[in-house]
Amino acid sequence: MILERPAGARGEVSAGWLHSRHTFSFGHYYDPQWMGFGPLRVINEDIVAPGGGFPPHRHANMEILSIVLSGALAHRDNASNEGRGDEGVLQPGEVQWMSAGHGIEHSEFNGSKDAPVHFLQIWIQPDRLNAQPGYAQRAFDPAAREGRWATLVAPDTAGDVDGALPLRQQAWLRAVRLADGQAVDVVLDPARRYWLHVATGDAEFDGRALSAGDALGLVEEGGTRRLLGRGAAEVLLFDLPA
Repeated sequence: MILERPAGARGEVSAGWLHSRHTFSFGHYYDPQWMGFGPLRVINEDIVAPGGGFPPHRHANMEILSIVLSGALAHRDNASNEGRGDEGVLQPGEVQWMSAGHGIEHSEFNGSKDAPVHFLQIWIQPDRLNAQPGYAQRAFDPAAREGRWATLVAPDTAGDVDGALPLRQQAWLRAVRLADGQAVDVVLDPARRYWLHVATGDAEFDGRALSAGDALGLVEEGGTRRLLGRGAAEVLLFDLPA
């Protein structure tokens, strides 16, 4: 079964300093048909204006990933973690993992006073409760995912997987950057489920045309499919337990 989630059908929130599109129900946006996908609970595409940001707020028992598409994202929490990229913020090409564990208070805000920050906020439910909060931030060489899948996040039980960030769930996040006409295989295990999200650009999956923000959910699908770039594109693939 293939579920289609067009970009324009997502929930939308505008708050002056924030414009956000919600793939799944979140905050004031509620759709009982889109409460999540397996342990994948949130994909919010946020654009935060210069000087704007989310004030300190608390989470527990959630794995939270941030992927910057453009601009700069700053992070602070009550466990004394701060973004450690250039100029102390998360930059494009870097991924941030925060495990809320038994509870953590954090804030995310635009690291620039001049330019907006465009990023994906992703929540995945953990496979264990009330663990110690954790934080890590890692820069990934964009060239490593040019025309091939690169692992950004892997289960913490899998050991070191090409420098991937750890996740307290049996889930993987891979990314690929495609040029126009460039293709990669997507190998599917019917015992798993997959969420394919186009972060930027245009692509084609198994004959389906996709643009930035579009997504597909793949359930009980097996075999090898083809993902093709239609112009430059960056695509994320979540490999999730059924």
